[in-house]
Amino acid sequence: MFEDKFEKSWRSPKAGPCKFCKKTSSGIDYKDVAFLQTFTTERGKILPQRMTGCCSKHQRMVARAIKCARHSALMPFQTG
Repeated sequence: MFEDKFEKSWRSPKAGPCKFCKKTSSGIDYKDVAFLQTFTTERGKILPQRMTGCCSKHQRMVARAIKCARHSALMPFQTG
């Protein structure tokens, strides 16, 4: 009875290692707009770390690249 309470947890299991940590070359370029759009919603917001599956170091790098692409007018700030 006590274990059943914890089986219905709202949290999903840990996704595993970061997709950038698996690669040997971790180059996140702000000019690669198609790649950066996978980390944003359709409205242009940056997805949180729990949805992207990145570690905190690479999530900051992705956010910085998206913000740089926005200021360079390669990506919109917000659509709609």
